[in-house]
Amino acid sequence: MILKVEYEKIGKDVVDAAFHVHREMGPGLLESIYEICMVEELRSRNLLVERQVQFPLVYKGKELKKVFTIDLLVERKIVVELKAVEELHPIHEVQLVSYMKLTDIKLGYLINFNVPLIKNGIKRKINGYF
Repeated sequence: MILKVEYEKIGKDVVDAAFHVHREMGPGLLESIYEICMVEELRSRNLLVERQVQFPLVYKGKELKKVFTIDLLVERKIVVELKAVEELHPIHEVQLVSYMKLTDIKLGYLINFNVPLIKNGIKRKINGYF
């Protein structure tokens, strides 16, 4: 079982990586560009990062014909959903929370790079207690 302090350390690395990518690349690019840069930044910190991780919808123990894709999965413990949009909408948060609940992952970040200050583009979500 992962401890809260471990989640916090990885989470700080995710946020710091977003700051570095945003400082280097600035706003206004495609989401896919930020994704590639985030992977590079997180891996440079010796973190396990998986891109475009697919998982099925499971209902009553049965896999249904619906597959979801997480932008980044960090250390197999934190979901990171990336955006490059004018503004975040509630549906973006619902997307992150849905992925977290369906995979039983406790911590997630929604990061919108299309903002002048990246701190205004980062939302953290917790799925239950950890």
